[in-house]
Amino acid sequence: MLATLLDELGISGWTLELNSVGSPADRARYNEVLRAALVPLAPQMCVDCQRRAVTNPLRVLDCKVPADQPIIDTLPKMADSLDEDSQKHFAAVLAALDASGVPYTRNHRLVRGLDYYTRTTFEFTHGGLGAQNALLGGGRYDGLSEAIGGPRAPGIGFAMGEDRLVLTLQALEAAQTQEKVDAFIAPLGEGLNAAGLALARELRRAGLRIELGEGSFRLKKSFEAADKTARRIVILGEDELQSGILTVKTFATGIQTKVNRGELAAYLSQ
Repeated sequence: MLATLLDELGISGWTLELNSVGSPADRARYNEVLRAALVPLAPQMCVDCQRRAVTNPLRVLDCKVPADQPIIDTLPKMADSLDEDSQKHFAAVLAALDASGVPYTRNHRLVRGLDYYTRTTFEFTHGGLGAQNALLGGGRYDGLSEAIGGPRAPGIGFAMGEDRLVLTLQALEAAQTQEKVDAFIAPLGEGLNAAGLALARELRRAGLRIELGEGSFRLKKSFEAADKTARRIVILGEDELQSGILTVKTFATGIQTKVNRGELAAYLSQ
């Protein structure tokens, strides 16, 4: 559902990270394994990790201090403390994602830091957000309802960072806006508008992204408009229309070239 939501919002390039924190018994077992492993290592780590190594070892896995990362990478993994039922459950989750065609990455350090999570935890991240790259995340919580005085009600849920979601959408929109089209066609005179339209249609059919100017533009104005939106400008005057040899200027190099109309699509594709 969440993969579909992000796709329909037009957010591409997301990554689904997931892990299993097992049952409460698995979690308690792993806490003791982790606490023991941290005894000789914690003194080499940041002040927060030294405190967490005693009070809540799982939180050490969330540390972002660069110097601590090589140490954290050597710590025991939660997967090694899962009992058989938890292993089977997580394997079924991965099989369901595979069957649905949803790509994922297993992140052994993803514990979400909240005690009510059981078994699956997950986050959707995006590389365009820097260090704080989580768009949304959550997990399964089988005993949360009972913990707050309610009936037994296993569930799964997530929280969304709306500000990060908006920032991602804005960044993608800006990137698309900044991406220049293949060429800008500049008709030299209003009488050549129809010929410009025909040429634009021809090039678009060849899979090119084309902007079309207006024949009432002066040449200088056409160049200014083209330089903002396109990689090249194609000048279409009476001489070009009659000869079939078009003048093309590439803005990145400043080189102006004569190109046969039959070869224009291939040239602009380069």
